[in-house]
Amino acid sequence: MNNTSQKSIREAFTNGKAFIPFLTCGDPDLETTGKLVRAAAENGADLIELGIPFSDPTAEGPVIQGANIRALSGGITTDKIFDFVRELRKDVTIPLVFMTYANVVFSYGAERFISTCREIGIAGIILPDLPFEEKEEFLPLCRQYGVALISLIAPTSDNRIAMIAKEAEGFLYIVSSLGVTGTRSEITTDLSSIVKVVKETADIPCAIGFGISTPEQAKKMAALADGVIVGSAIVKIIAEHGRESVPYVAEYVKKMKEAVKASF
Repeated sequence: MNNTSQKSIREAFTNGKAFIPFLTCGDPDLETTGKLVRAAAENGADLIELGIPFSDPTAEGPVIQGANIRALSGGITTDKIFDFVRELRKDVTIPLVFMTYANVVFSYGAERFISTCREIGIAGIILPDLPFEEKEEFLPLCRQYGVALISLIAPTSDNRIAMIAKEAEGFLYIVSSLGVTGTRSEITTDLSSIVKVVKETADIPCAIGFGISTPEQAKKMAALADGVIVGSAIVKIIAEHGRESVPYVAEYVKKMKEAVKASF
């Protein structure tokens, strides 16, 4: 496999614990998304997940669903997002991964989609609705073009954890809680035992996402894993402030990165 994507994703985890924000492309518009990406990168984000909106995002709670609807009604398309990333790559150097749905990749044409990811400097893709058992649909193409197909491990994965970890690429996305994305007052899953199984099986960074919104939660989760992913809490700020959200998101990312850093 071509190792360029693996290397760039790994680099996100070499500067202590990684902070990984999620942004929906085109919410409220692509120009603002560009400013948000740059602000996040300048304030300590180690890797950024860019959401390609989809009309039926099964794993998402109301906050990110709302962002998808706003972006789609603003006329966002996969091609516009590809052009947007080409533009970003002129000055944004941190690793970027796409988070989207299998349907988006299928309807675009899997090879065309994945080869374009390679061309524009997208290091990996996360497809939350792609069952581990069906990843062969995309894995050969991802390997051919050097784009990591990032796997998710849910609290219900149990005896599949080692199996998923063994074949994982880029980093492992550990889902903190059952249900859809959204902020949670507390996270009760026994995540340390999941991370332990992963680490015994594979040399791959683990990042925990779903439900993390406060610096206290981020610090706690970063103590268990190699990184922390935050989506809904950031998307909420953007929903509230729209085009004026950049300084608020910058401040939030800075606070969260400091908390993650303080975890070890």
